Amino acid sequence: MSITAAEVNKLRKQTGAGMMDCKKALQEAEGDMDKAIEILRLKGQKVAAKRSDREASEGAILSGVSADGKSGVVLSLNCETDFVAKNEDFIGVAKTLLDLALAEGCENKESILALNYPGSSITVADKIVEETGKIGERIEIGDLQTASGDSVAAYIHPGNRLATVVGFSGDVNDGVGRDVAMQAAAMAPVAVDESSIPADLIEKEKAIGKDLAIQEGKPADLAEKIAMGRLNKWYKEVTLVNQPFIKDGKQTVSQYVASECPGAAVSSFSRVALG
Repeated sequence: MSITAAEVNKLRKQTGAGMMDCKKALQEAEGDMDKAIEILRLKGQKVAAKRSDREASEGAILSGVSADGKSGVVLSLNCETDFVAKNEDFIGVAKTLLDLALAEGCENKESILALNYPGSSITVADKIVEETGKIGERIEIGDLQTASGDSVAAYIHPGNRLATVVGFSGDVNDGVGRDVAMQAAAMAPVAVDESSIPADLIEKEKAIGKDLAIQEGKPADLAEKIAMGRLNKWYKEVTLVNQPFIKDGKQTVSQYVASECPGAAVSSFSRVALG
């Protein structure tokens, strides 16, 4: 059947697919717009399956804070190439997903996939398949992490390859919140404090310290003490509150927050980075 340019253009605006793909889909659907959209989505599913073995190591990482200021989300939307990662439409989808996660209180990437994608009748999972078909690259939500507290701050490093959110007990001003969120981005802590470091990670670090001491010729009983000393030093390097504050190394992050915002303290954080 004959398909008009206006019909092709309408389908293209609705789906973002190429002109020829839209024309072929409309011809196959005999002019039925809804069927044509489904055909294009099925094409996207085939593309997604075909590219499932490709590594989605590029992307856009964004973070933000909920309307009430008490929760934050870091979301990574991944793709295959830096070219796509910088595309305005791709970043727009990432922003929409971030806003949706904040509005719906999503706590992980699984919790957002079943939600309806804003402004459409399809789920987020189907939208990602649709984008895969449209762009021709593997697209996926790489990560979704959260932080919460009486107040929350977010930071996105220029280039959208790294972002953080930090939760505080007590109120902090925007400047302090941003400073600590930037600290978490720059210094890559593994935990808020010693108590929140996984036990297996502590044991692994302790064993490494002891082995190093023994290799240096220290007796076993002394090696144990040396390992504990190295462990305490490691705590200061990898726990956010005990790290030297990047803008003033004479005080820790915890001391900085307490001095600027009495009664406040870091309670949680999340950091997501590409690579």
